[in-house]
Amino acid sequence: MTERVRLPNGVEMPMVGFGVFQITDPAACERAVLDAVSVGYRLIDTASSYGNEAAVGRAIARCGLPREELFVTTKAYIQQMGYRQTMRAFDESLQNLGLDYLDLYLVHMPFGDYYGSWRAMEELYRAGRVRAIGVCNFLPDRLLDLCYSAEIAPQVNQIERHPHFQRGEELALMGELGVQPQGWAPFAEGLKGMFAEPVLAAIARRHGKTPAQVILRWDLQQGVAVIPKSVHRERMAENLAVWDFALDEGEMAQIAALDRGRPTLLDPREPSEVKRVYDYLRNPVLTSL
Repeated sequence: MTERVRLPNGVEMPMVGFGVFQITDPAACERAVLDAVSVGYRLIDTASSYGNEAAVGRAIARCGLPREELFVTTKAYIQQMGYRQTMRAFDESLQNLGLDYLDLYLVHMPFGDYYGSWRAMEELYRAGRVRAIGVCNFLPDRLLDLCYSAEIAPQVNQIERHPHFQRGEELALMGELGVQPQGWAPFAEGLKGMFAEPVLAAIARRHGKTPAQVILRWDLQQGVAVIPKSVHRERMAENLAVWDFALDEGEMAQIAALDRGRPTLLDPREPSEVKRVYDYLRNPVLTSL
């Protein structure tokens, strides 16, 4: 296990990145990204639907690092699906970010004409305007169908993943398909008692770490890249300090027993959730679950 993972096309991606979901104030977002870079993050994950690409771009311009040292991800949302719409969305995101290429471009939701969007992404990839392409929130049936139908298979599937929703069978399938899993909301946004789990607290005490660090280490030991979010510099640094300890088989088994087998934040099979994500740009509700 290393601090970077090699995607199927040979591109190396940091295993721990910094997410900016819900950091909507421009100044706060810019400050958070600058802090993240300063403590060591090299992957920055945003999306057109977050409304903060411009703030992320200003931070990238100010951070002092060469562009090639950063791995920048953004995503096309449901209203940007379809070939022409995604080509236009890609250019708009590049302009917002102030960049001339992306490291990773993702279909944000498995809805709308994402097949048309995928053709656009394949074209952008072949043209060298993006180094890797992938999807978010694709369940096994849709991921399989896209992998079987596309000329270029997705290199990443970004999914909700935390101790309460472990998705072991899905991770195994991604391994078979050669798709790198990347977990969003690794702490489940702290909902449904995540940080109150006695198992996590006990393991953290044994290692002199925090429950958050234990969760991230659990992900990494299973080959799942992660994009934790925080606006606090000390927490950002804490979330990176996960390479100096390891969980043993017994601890991994204890965490496995926490699986509730259902999502906390997003269920793309649930009608209320489909309605919510279609309406998200107008009414940014976190979840209906």
